[in-house]
Amino acid sequence: MAKAPKSAISPTRAENYPEWYQQVIKAAELAEVSPVRGCMVIKPWGYAVWENMQRALDGMFKATGHVNAYFPLFIPMSYLEREAEHVEGFAKECAVVTHHRLEPDPDGGLRPAGELEEPLIVRPTSETIIGETYAKWVQSYRDLPILINQWANVVRWELRTRLFLRTAEFLWQEGHTAHATREEAVEETYRMLDVYADFAENWMAMPVVKGEKTADERFPGAVDTYAIEALMQDCKALQAGTSHFLGQNFAKACKIQFLDEGGTQQFAWTTSWGVSTRLVGGLVMTHSDDDGLVLPPKLAPKHVVILPIHRSDEERARVLDYCRTLRDALQAAPWSGGTVEVELDERDLRGGEKVWQHIKRGVPVRVEVGPRDIAADSVFVARRDQSPKDKGSIARSEFVASIGDVLDDIQSTLFERARAFRDEHTRTIDDPADFEAWFRDGPGGFASAYWSEDPSTQERLKALKVTARCIPIDTADDTGPCVFTGAAGGRRVLFSKAY
Repeated sequence: MAKAPKSAISPTRAENYPEWYQQVIKAAELAEVSPVRGCMVIKPWGYAVWENMQRALDGMFKATGHVNAYFPLFIPMSYLEREAEHVEGFAKECAVVTHHRLEPDPDGGLRPAGELEEPLIVRPTSETIIGETYAKWVQSYRDLPILINQWANVVRWELRTRLFLRTAEFLWQEGHTAHATREEAVEETYRMLDVYADFAENWMAMPVVKGEKTADERFPGAVDTYAIEALMQDCKALQAGTSHFLGQNFAKACKIQFLDEGGTQQFAWTTSWGVSTRLVGGLVMTHSDDDGLVLPPKLAPKHVVILPIHRSDEERARVLDYCRTLRDALQAAPWSGGTVEVELDERDLRGGEKVWQHIKRGVPVRVEVGPRDIAADSVFVARRDQSPKDKGSIARSEFVASIGDVLDDIQSTLFERARAFRDEHTRTIDDPADFEAWFRDGPGGFASAYWSEDPSTQERLKALKVTARCIPIDTADDTGPCVFTGAAGGRRVLFSKAY
């Protein structure tokens, strides 16, 4: 039997997917565990990916009429208590500040002192504190709509953490809007869901399903919650973004009221929506392979890395001069609304070591240049979406002229590859035995089945470690007999094991 080729990441996806995920993050230098339990340090390469996500999303928010603001990190406990379902949903995850200073203790250490009159909650989400602010800003229908987003950090205590996917503190954006009518708020909820889907598919190259959450998966205090769901390479679903229609629940709790055009006092209609650094984890799990991180070009901190190859000081000077002019030519090339980002790696390291570092970091295009390439006025090129051995020579001028097309092709290849994987692991199921076999005996993935949301069926799902991910929007009107009970009127629901 032929020996399997050695990979840069150990264990491989097939051997131990959760550990593979951690090792990809380590090898790509995206993040590491912090001294504070449950938190992470996002390293420069990982933060650059997040910055690119921020930049793209921020532009999309502003293009849809939203502006940025910032609200307090601390929320009085009484604010959360105003919306009963909301506080119940977040109570177990809240970090609480009870004192406002430290003082020396008899043993030479420090202890909390100065107990607060009212405990403060470290922001788990901001509906209540922002609602309190909106109540001050809104008096008339002329003050609406309010369309605000904030980039911030939040804290939710987590017992089982995993870098990017679930940490006690994470970074995110949260949009909060207030409207004069239900129709406007519902339209906003769908609009932002579409923005998230657009970003996931066209920037992350990650195919998603847009859908409505079932009642038991709904955001605490929301009337309706919508989400984008993606399928990772281990056939588990990742909730990648949510958009909530809050109705008037938080407006009533926070007293966001206004006089309408007829002079009648009304409660506003509100929404909230958000994505987080969890998207970085989704990016890793959607595209990466057993050699490390694979990045879609639109989110890669660097699109091209140039690797000089030389054996003497004389060769080094000549090769570097050539590489610098190549870098300048590539950086002048327009691509995707900007220019091509290029790194020239001049470090005094062995060539093979540098090559594998950039493979593990997921740089989309690697270019090797040595004396022979210069003599032929050519470059040696490899793409990260292909095998490390798939590389070849191309004329320098042709490479520079085609770099935009190459990046476009990598972006689309990654998306089509991920979509083919998802489609291959999605099945329509109408028989309970087939449903159980899909998750118990097969590779699993997405199962599309009619479900009545009967509470008595939850134990069967729990035994399979499966949850209802969403009711896909494109099949929202499709009804049929529940896959478990046979009861009429079940809606077409997407099920999966999930993060």
